[in-house]
Amino acid sequence: MTPSSLSLSGPACLESPKQGAASLSLASPNSALGLWVCQSRKHRREMRRGEEEAEIDRLPIDLLSHILCLINCFKDLAQASGVCRKWKQAVKQSLARRERLSFAGWKMDDESTTRLVLYAYNLKELDIPRSRWGCQITDIGLYQISSAKCVSNLTSISLWGMTGITDKGVVQLVCNHCYCQNHISRTTSLQHLNIGGTFITDDSLFAIADSCPNLKTIVLWSCRHVTGSGLLILVNKCQKLKSIDVWGTRVPLDCFIGLLAISPALQIKPKELQLNIERVSMVPV
Repeated sequence: MTPSSLSLSGPACLESPKQGAASLSLASPNSALGLWVCQSRKHRREMRRGEEEAEIDRLPIDLLSHILCLINCFKDLAQASGVCRKWKQAVKQSLARRERLSFAGWKMDDESTTRLVLYAYNLKELDIPRSRWGCQITDIGLYQISSAKCVSNLTSISLWGMTGITDKGVVQLVCNHCYCQNHISRTTSLQHLNIGGTFITDDSLFAIADSCPNLKTIVLWSCRHVTGSGLLILVNKCQKLKSIDVWGTRVPLDCFIGLLAISPALQIKPKELQLNIERVSMVPV
C-alpha cells in the first residue's frame, strides 16, 4: 500500500480515539510507526511535568504530515491526532495527501464517511462497498460527499451493495442541480463506477450519461430496476465506455444486441451473456 492510499480501520473521526460510531480506535497490529506515536504521546506527558521539549515536536508540520502518511492504521492515526493540536493538524494534512480511501470491511455511517472524504482533497479513488457489519451509507451521505472538493478529481467510485442508496443520492453525487433545473457536472473525471446491488433506476443512468463523459466501466450487477432505455442512453452518450456488467438485471437480450450496434467494441459482462448475444446475432433471419 502506498503512502497515498489508505484502507480505513473502522468508523472514523479526527477528534479523539474514543469508542463509537465516530471513532478510529479499532484494534490493529502493533507497528513501528504506532509505537513511535505512543512514545511521542509519552514525551508530551513528560513535557507537562517540566522536562524539555521533545525533539519530535520540533519537526515542521509539513514533514510531520508526510511521515503520518506512512501510517495505514487508523488506530495509530487516531492516537496521533490526540497528541496535541499540531499533530491533529498534521493528521488532517496527511489525509489531504491521500489518493485512495477504502472503507471495505468496516461499519461506516454518513457522518464518519463524509468527515474523512471532506479532508481528502486529492482523493481519486473512493471505495464504499457493503461490509459484513452493514454499512449505513445513505442518500444523505452522498449528498454531503457531493460538496467535497475531491469529487471533481475522482476517477473511481464504488458504492457496491449500498441498499440505502437511491436515484436521489446518485444524481446529487454526479451533478449539482441549479434552480433553473439545469445541472452542473461534478464527476467529469470519473472513469470507473460500481453501483451494483443498489436500487437505482434509469434516472441514475440518465444523470450518469449526462455527467460522466469519460466513463470507461460501469457495474450494474443485480440492479433490477434499470431498463433497456437507460442502458441505450448511457452507451449512446458515454462514448468511451468499454465495459458494462449487467449480471442479474431484467433487461432482454435484444437490448444488448442494440448496445453492440451502437458500440461494437463494448464488453458486456458476464462473459456468458456476451457469448449468447453473439450466437443470436449469427442466427440468419
